[in-house]
Amino acid sequence: INGDMALLQAIAKLLLEEENTHPGKVLDHEFMAEKTEGAESYLQHLQNLSMDTLVENCGIPIEQIREVVKAIRFKNKMIICWAMGLTQHKNSVDTIKEIVNLLLLKGSIGKAGAGTCPVRGHSNVQGDRTMGIYEKPPKNLLDNLEKVFGISPPREYGYDTVDSIEAMQQGKAKFFMGMGGNFLSATPDTHYTAEALRKCNMTVQVSTKLNRSHLVHGKRALILPTLGRSDEDYKNGQQQFVSVENSTGVVHSSHGKLKPVSDKLLSEPEIICRMAQAVLPDSKINWAKFIVNYDHIRDAIEKCIPGFDDYNRRVRRGRGFYLPNGARQGDFETDIGKAKFTVSDISPIPLEEGEFLMMTIRSHDQYNTTIYGLNDRYRGIRNERRVVLMHREDMKEMGIENKAVVNLYNHHGGRTREAHNFIALAYDIPRRMVATYFPEANVLVPVKSTAKYSNTPTSKSVVITIRKN
Repeated sequence: INGDMALLQAIAKLLLEEENTHPGKVLDHEFMAEKTEGAESYLQHLQNLSMDTLVENCGIPIEQIREVVKAIRFKNKMIICWAMGLTQHKNSVDTIKEIVNLLLLKGSIGKAGAGTCPVRGHSNVQGDRTMGIYEKPPKNLLDNLEKVFGISPPREYGYDTVDSIEAMQQGKAKFFMGMGGNFLSATPDTHYTAEALRKCNMTVQVSTKLNRSHLVHGKRALILPTLGRSDEDYKNGQQQFVSVENSTGVVHSSHGKLKPVSDKLLSEPEIICRMAQAVLPDSKINWAKFIVNYDHIRDAIEKCIPGFDDYNRRVRRGRGFYLPNGARQGDFETDIGKAKFTVSDISPIPLEEGEFLMMTIRSHDQYNTTIYGLNDRYRGIRNERRVVLMHREDMKEMGIENKAVVNLYNHHGGRTREAHNFIALAYDIPRRMVATYFPEANVLVPVKSTAKYSNTPTSKSVVITIRKN
């Protein structure tokens, strides 16, 4: 678990060795000279690294790493994909920078068939950020909102997910509204988060179906049923559609095809606009026109967000359109106009005697917090999710038989978190490492243990202890 940086540095170090054997055929020196800064420092860093240390910390035999290097050494186009396995550790941002380092060595950014590919866990999570759903909105967006709508948007920063939980705990935030999702089950430190939500004066959930977050709420609570993206949405006899942005920066339309379960269901845009009409009766904004035709919303987006020129026409065209992406064109929007190599050190997590490093994982029969079934064909598990996957020798040392019931504990920050009645299963996993399903094990994830820079909960680097039930 979390051996990714060591693996990437081992690959880069071996590529450097290959370059010394095949000068000019492995690394893209022209690209590095013209488009990057810091290559010399990074290459020197690679030379200073111990291959034995990297192999030990990534957990992959050197022979297998050499096979990877042999496959890519003469290639000049690579796409590297990653998902939450990389983003939910203390050093996640540095690990992703190491991916960029590897691509820069090969000149594999700014050309077709090459580059970074972060795989998000939801079809429109990137689109949310593009639209300004961010606790630190950029100045140009706020300026455009002020100019287009004639309002004065607040300029102070807000709270991200982790900080929101803390703000509710401390009474700084007293109203919570969730647009879809299952906040309680998706977030870390389940009991702590539940306490925070219960301290709110009011919690509001806009939802397509019931979930755990509806049962843990503030002093007053509302559930507002809404249309799903798969539902038909008609206004004045005209079918409306929404648009989404996928992980590769393509914006495309999405048309619902299912008949809604009730003609009283409102869409998410209509719910927001009606709220605005009720709360802000003297608003300068014509909320009504946004309700009757979503083209008006897209027209407003076009005026506020760069890259959405001629939005309504382009989103109706074929498979949509690409948003501007400087790196894809070979233009690096840094202070020096070049991509920057970065130097990072691996940071193994020390484990005391009796401690294990836990990662939370998904099964085949689930999509985020939505559980469709109790089977996991990926790992041969059936009819159960409250399991902990352990190395057979670790179980033997602890006197834990296969399928025995155990309790799990985390002690981060001087507070004990407990998860009872998990079934221990012998599994092909490294020693001192264990795996549990999300969201069942979220109760063990400390809310104050987050990735440096991104503040993402470290749900794949949780130190726990295990006891027989």
